[in-house]
Amino acid sequence: MLTAARWSEVRWAEWAEINRSGRVWTVPARRMKTNRRHRVPLCGRALEILEAAQALVGEAGPLVFTHGVGKPLHDSAVRRLLRELGVGAVPHGFRSTFRDWAGEETDHPREVIEAALAHVVCNRVEAAYARSDLFERRRRLMDDWADYLDGGSRGLDRSVDRP
Repeated sequence: MLTAARWSEVRWAEWAEINRSGRVWTVPARRMKTNRRHRVPLCGRALEILEAAQALVGEAGPLVFTHGVGKPLHDSAVRRLLRELGVGAVPHGFRSTFRDWAGEETDHPREVIEAALAHVVCNRVEAAYARSDLFERRRRLMDDWADYLDGGSRGLDRSVDRP
């Protein structure tokens, strides 16, 4: 939920894709719906979750989140866990919630929000000029998202233009 990534991207995440010191997860093009590599900024809480996952299973296999030896988590396992925790949502709904929150509750620009969701610019002229992945602006957006999910301990009154 902290990354706004698609469930299929998360369940097949590999340790080799995670750069902890750079706080980035690079999803290869072959696993992206857009067939383009996507860099995902990792907030502090996401890094904590990765460390907990590593403590549970180690880095014995390439996958970050496993069920059994080297098997990716199954969709039903996550749905079951959400149900047991009383969360009335499904993994894809997390992306929709992120999009609604970002568009309605923040001043982050639409193009930053769409880039965080790895959506492609459909307008060919606009796409020709959109060469940046807006990574640092997406990092600020995702930090705000993590803060929102944590109950808003830092608040969202900071300007999107400040570091």
